[in-house]
Amino acid sequence: MQLQLACPCRWRVPGVGEVSGSVSRGRRRIGRLRVRVRAMRAVVQRVASASVEVEGRTVSEIGPGLLVLVGIHDSDSDADADYICRKVLNMRLFPNESTGKAWDHSVMQKNYQVLLVSQFTLYGFLKGNKPDFHVAMAPQRAKPFYASLVDRFRNAYNSDAIKDGVFGAMMKVNLVNDGPVTMQLDSQSPKNSVDASES
Repeated sequence: MQLQLACPCRWRVPGVGEVSGSVSRGRRRIGRLRVRVRAMRAVVQRVASASVEVEGRTVSEIGPGLLVLVGIHDSDSDADADYICRKVLNMRLFPNESTGKAWDHSVMQKNYQVLLVSQFTLYGFLKGNKPDFHVAMAPQRAKPFYASLVDRFRNAYNSDAIKDGVFGAMMKVNLVNDGPVTMQLDSQSPKNSVDASES
């Protein structure tokens, strides 16, 4: 006789957040898991150049460096901003011409630039065919929080090397992806620590 025991469970997964669903012991597989992401999200692209236009006017542009699209979750804190800032500036996405190593230098080691662009649609989820953005931080809170993130980058690096778009504006982002190289980075603050429990 095959014994089936099912229970609703909830886990916390680093860099992901809360995962919930029903688990069966036996031959059945885990079914209908729901993932609740709770982290600041950055999509980092290595670029030869990038720029932002607002209403036909170029408001920011960089040469070689990183274009970083930033999604702010409703629960994000200073710890998430610190993590994203530190990781982006130290990611070894550039080659070392002296040694021939492909993934050896950070944007700071190359003295390159960083272009930050706020993008709440990184926290869009489809309900049917319609996107839903309710887990993104509300604009009234997100604007000063994003500004503080830009300040973190400027304080941690050369302030003149950090550029950004216009928060809340309809922007046209132009880039030449070098590689192409694109990385997704989620913050790992204490709220995303491993904490498996049954409910």
